[in-house]
Amino acid sequence: MTQHPQSYRRKPHVVPSDLPADVSPARVRTFVRRGRLSQLTTERLEQLGPARALPPGPFDQQIAFGRVAPLVLEIGCGHGHAAIAYAARFPSHDLLAMDVHTPGLARMLAHADAAGVPNLRVEQGDAVVFLEERVADDTFDAIHLFFPDPWRKKKHTKRRFVSPTNLELLARVVKPRGHVLIATDQDFYAEHVLSEVATHPQWAVRRVERPDWRPRDGFEAKGIAAGRTINELRLDLA
Repeated sequence: MTQHPQSYRRKPHVVPSDLPADVSPARVRTFVRRGRLSQLTTERLEQLGPARALPPGPFDQQIAFGRVAPLVLEIGCGHGHAAIAYAARFPSHDLLAMDVHTPGLARMLAHADAAGVPNLRVEQGDAVVFLEERVADDTFDAIHLFFPDPWRKKKHTKRRFVSPTNLELLARVVKPRGHVLIATDQDFYAEHVLSEVATHPQWAVRRVERPDWRPRDGFEAKGIAAGRTINELRLDLA
């Protein structure tokens, strides 16, 4: 049964004192909002968004999807190629796709409508805040994090999504025997993940084969074209 958010919200994040000047002191964000809305984007959001949007308040799979099934969260879904492909390959699963980029989500809504995937829902916003405030313990069977912003500058390291506090948060919302899949074309980011997980008591990490259902679009295609290696990592609850 879904609890009231205040009963399972994690402790407030302690913000380091040496943050760069352009980082909000309230909380370290792993993204930057960009872009204005075109007429096409607005039309897609208005016409296609309501059918796939989550109801407000605590997340409840039964209410959102009309059933209880294996549940996956994709954080940073971009234009939705991987999310739609997964939903199409696994119709007995439900997938919630999240991003902060409005035009990308609008494009995903159009692609999802054309693909006819009823098991896909879309939520715009900060995934960390969503998980902290609206998601109960042991909710997701898996979480996908494909080609996250690597924040390559040393002064921006604290913006990387994979961090001790976020690993703790993921451990709370992932079910026992659940996992997290991460893909990146940046070797230094893969090493960052391996290093962070190595010191976290709740997770174990290993390199895995690329999932055959994921299309080679977007950042993966760009990485391959540039001659970079695609690192595939899987985190399992220890």
